[in-house]
Amino acid sequence: MILPDVLAPGLDLVLCGTAPSRISAAKAAYYANPGNRFWPTLHEVGLTPCRLDPAEYRRVLNYGIGLTDLNKTEFGCDHDLTPGAYDVAGFRAKMLACRPTAIAFDSKNAAKAFFRAPVVPYGRQDVTLEGIVIFVVPSPSGLARRFFDLGPWQELGDFVARLRNRREEVGGASQRG
Repeated sequence: MILPDVLAPGLDLVLCGTAPSRISAAKAAYYANPGNRFWPTLHEVGLTPCRLDPAEYRRVLNYGIGLTDLNKTEFGCDHDLTPGAYDVAGFRAKMLACRPTAIAFDSKNAAKAFFRAPVVPYGRQDVTLEGIVIFVVPSPSGLARRFFDLGPWQELGDFVARLRNRREEVGGASQRG
């Protein structure tokens, strides 16, 4: 395992990439390449209240967010990875064990591997994983910069914000009652 999973039961969201980049593997931190838009995007769309640094990746748990990759044994660019190393069954088992409200693939290649489909659209998917909502958002990698679109990320951020607001309303109502 290159990077450990950052998972806990009942998270709002688990973000799943394909595999760590060479820089992330070398720095032992998720999304550590300075050209990667991951950390600024999380903050920009409201998933985190501040911009985290890659070395602080474990702090995402404080905000109801988990991190993992579909390929836990290799690192590098997607085209360098072994398709057989994508552990879809292991990923499914982890998600069903921790039961986040939503999963977001931040790599079309990871989403295609998960769905076993040649084409996967961005945004909220029509299917769930046993009730777990699934999103696909554009890769924040600097190598995918020309495909990056903040729109699907904002849709994801808005979904999580609504989830958090409902939880606060319910919590506030039970405290008042």
